[in-house]
Amino acid sequence: MDEKLVDYYAELLYDYHFLKQPLQKAEAIFVLGSHDPSVADYAVELYKEGWAKCIIFSGGVVRPIGELRNSTPKTEANAFFDIAVKAGVPEEAIIIDNEATNTGQNFSCTRKVLKEKGHDFQNFILVQKPYMVRRTYATALVQFAEFKFISTAKPDSYAQYIARCAENNISKERVISNMTGDLQRLKIYPEKGFLVSMQIPDNVWDAYNKLIEIGFDGRMAN
Repeated sequence: MDEKLVDYYAELLYDYHFLKQPLQKAEAIFVLGSHDPSVADYAVELYKEGWAKCIIFSGGVVRPIGELRNSTPKTEANAFFDIAVKAGVPEEAIIIDNEATNTGQNFSCTRKVLKEKGHDFQNFILVQKPYMVRRTYATALVQFAEFKFISTAKPDSYAQYIARCAENNISKERVISNMTGDLQRLKIYPEKGFLVSMQIPDNVWDAYNKLIEIGFDGRMAN
């Protein structure tokens, strides 16, 4: 396998997925669950910089010992909560949804929690991994259509993000397989009503097919 060629194709997908939107102040930083703890780190950065006064962590998937810096198995939301509190975010500034197990449920379950707690937020900063920014935004256009929001991630280049993942014991192979899986979802999910259609450039789709041929197909949707 030619690593330089793999990186060339993967970077095309990464740059497409990482939809760049300018930050704007909001009522809440809404963090979608992930296997990547740097997502929580970035939410903490945004909070400390004053972009919002509240953080929402949504994610009911239980991650095993060693993932998300866990010493014991925890949901993504609880693990992110621990990271944020350890970094100095007050517990009372954090809202948790421990039920969501996919992107659509991140929105529906969080909506339910906010209603139960009496919050009427209208403006959100959506935070995810760089290569999930576009799919998060496309999903929010369906699931959170009545709200204002932008979708963002820590502004890493492809090389920087791969290095950051390595520090968190997340392999490049896993990242690339996740990226091909996300592009497939952007292609097929609009017809299911899960997200709005996003134009995929020919060179990005060609890179996707090359990566699938190489074997980065472990995260395909059924």
